[in-house]
Amino acid sequence: MIKKILVVVAFFITVSGMSQETIKTMFYNLLEYPTAAPSGRDQILKSILDVYEPDVFMVCELESPEGADSILNVSLNSDGEEYSAFPFFDNTSSEADLQNLLFYRSNMFTVETSQIISTTVRDINRYQLKLNTEDAGTDPVIIDFFVTHLKSSQGSANENLRLDMVTAFTDVLETIDPNSYVIFTGDLNLYDAEEPAYLELLDPTNAIKMVDPIDTPGDWHNNIDFQNLHTQSTRQSSGGFGAGAGGGMDDRFDFILVSENMLTDPKLQYSPGSYKAYGNNGNCYDNDVNAAECTGEFQQSLRNQLYNMSDHLPVIMQLQTDQNIILANEDVTYFQNTIRLEKTIISTEVRLEFSQQPILPISVEVYNTIGQKLIETTLTTGNKSINVSGLSNGIYYIKTSISNSQTLKFLKAS
Repeated sequence: MIKKILVVVAFFITVSGMSQETIKTMFYNLLEYPTAAPSGRDQILKSILDVYEPDVFMVCELESPEGADSILNVSLNSDGEEYSAFPFFDNTSSEADLQNLLFYRSNMFTVETSQIISTTVRDINRYQLKLNTEDAGTDPVIIDFFVTHLKSSQGSANENLRLDMVTAFTDVLETIDPNSYVIFTGDLNLYDAEEPAYLELLDPTNAIKMVDPIDTPGDWHNNIDFQNLHTQSTRQSSGGFGAGAGGGMDDRFDFILVSENMLTDPKLQYSPGSYKAYGNNGNCYDNDVNAAECTGEFQQSLRNQLYNMSDHLPVIMQLQTDQNIILANEDVTYFQNTIRLEKTIISTEVRLEFSQQPILPISVEVYNTIGQKLIETTLTTGNKSINVSGLSNGIYYIKTSISNSQTLKFLKAS
């Protein structure tokens, strides 16, 4: 009896642990994409994205809808991944042909709204997504992403233009729910933490208080003390590319800022330690990002691709939620492609799929979120379905007798 109780408790702990879900974000200045050298950058970008696999991918310096299509169809979806993109719009703030865009996993998010914020230099784009969660109808998790590319170069005139652009963003904060989850990201072209634009972004009197999740103020420009944060330039010389900046890794231009509530709210929270300059091993000051001596977490092959792709590095950050994310209509493979669910949102019948013919019969058990076994059945030849029409709407878990198979999750929604 004690052994049986321990088994139930162990399963309950396992199920409870599944409730902490992760969302992976990435911002990347793509450098005059797609026309800048070298050719074939859609494939180079694919090799970079294949390593990190972001759930939300935000970009700037995108030149055209054709470039957006190549990212979506080649860099993201050529292997069958389920990504979508917001519509591409030409820059409305000036005649500059560089624009922002956001790509997202369409089985994880649904689109709520979008907005173009005109400024004195370039547009700021607002993209609002809702997580596909169990309680999306009654207690939704909605995220406002703002993507931008602030005015470049040093000097007070350019600093003031950056401030003007940022003020257009903070003005918009006054018009949205003060409890919103907000992410402000982009190539901010900031040289130090005393710049007026940075101070405006983090002004505690703003309608929604924004924070730098890694909280590392200072003079970032040409300062070895911040070499682990630098995102530009991946190249000592840009001569062989015809575009972008050289000089090696010595500027922190690319940022992801979050609303203060995302530091502590378990419903949507920044995952501490997940913010990184992607590809920067922290030992490449004033050097090429792919220099052989810059060894560390990020491998040589990835750094080679980052060097060729752009003069910027991406920045990445992960979010956590205690809500149950439902990957709508996704064929999910869980353990060595042995067993998967045909669909994860179910009304009457769960259907299992196998990568190879299993040894039958197979015992199957269905549990609720508190570890109670509600269904116990056996799959035999020709029978790979489980009738769940009698279950109430909600999250359930499936365990099978297949050796080493992981617990599967589905949403019953009639």
